[in-house]
Amino acid sequence: MSLHIRTYREQDRDALIALWERCALTRPWNDPAADIDMCLRSREATLMVGYKEDGLIASVMVGHDGHRGWIYYLAVAPDRQGHGHGREMMAEAELWLTSRGIPKVQLMVRSDNGDAEAICAALGYAPQDVTVFGKWLNKPNAP
Repeated sequence: MSLHIRTYREQDRDALIALWERCALTRPWNDPAADIDMCLRSREATLMVGYKEDGLIASVMVGHDGHRGWIYYLAVAPDRQGHGHGREMMAEAELWLTSRGIPKVQLMVRSDNGDAEAICAALGYAPQDVTVFGKWLNKPNAP
């Protein structure tokens, strides 16, 4: 286990986006570089990366609205999964939120991502009794 976890630095950008692509987290209508930039501009969000001796292998983006925290871009390199690195990244995200007085954390998992659902359940997360609604304000070239 034992990642070196730290706050994102600009020199991480290319490796981080490549990690997200390897983990199938990117979508054509979400520019990952723009998501990084938006996070960096926010005072209510942070982006953390996890390193092993051979490079960047994990990430988590975390933010809050004052009432609840949200987790985004939790990623562990496919060849490094199953060693507790996702658990380490989530623990850091939860600590970041706790230190800001945020009492609850949530995340959304795509319905076709059974692996993520199993990981969330193992970490003590439970499905919530809510329905998520969405609306494109500026419709990208999305399916």
